[in-house]
Amino acid sequence: MESKTKLLGHPIHQQLIVFPLGLLASAVIFDLIAWGVGNPGFTQAAFYMIGAGIIAGLLAAVFGFVDWVAIPSATRAKRIGAVHGIGNVVVVLLFVGSFLLRWNIPANPPALAFICSYLGACLALVTGWLGGELVTRLGVGVDDRLDLNAPSSLGHRDTSAPAPHMRTS
Repeated sequence: MESKTKLLGHPIHQQLIVFPLGLLASAVIFDLIAWGVGNPGFTQAAFYMIGAGIIAGLLAAVFGFVDWVAIPSATRAKRIGAVHGIGNVVVVLLFVGSFLLRWNIPANPPALAFICSYLGACLALVTGWLGGELVTRLGVGVDDRLDLNAPSSLGHRDTSAPAPHMRTS
């Protein structure tokens, strides 16, 4: 099932998810470094990464929702997509909680801010795996004319014939 929202021939949701995942995971790593070396500058940097990760996550969610709506009802992909999406909303909410708890003291947040981040990161591992399941196992967001020798997504595509692996004769 091809993505409904593309940029330069590739699904926008799949392009955007690397930003919130990278930013939020880096924030957790920076918090761990701060704890290990005793430098609050890392925790302050994590605060800004979380803020950027929340914004990037919300943007990615819009495009993910558009693709999820297009998945046929009563399919495994629709159910997994729902769990993936709802789980990622919870991830973002956990990081929002961490961000707000850090707001007044980003270099020295309370323990609950770290707990929210760590729980969010653990849940993101599960929802990220579910996203991988959607793409690699169920083919959601994958070009219907996939082929090991498919032309570039930037080039002209002949849509009159099915891809070689999809021929029925």
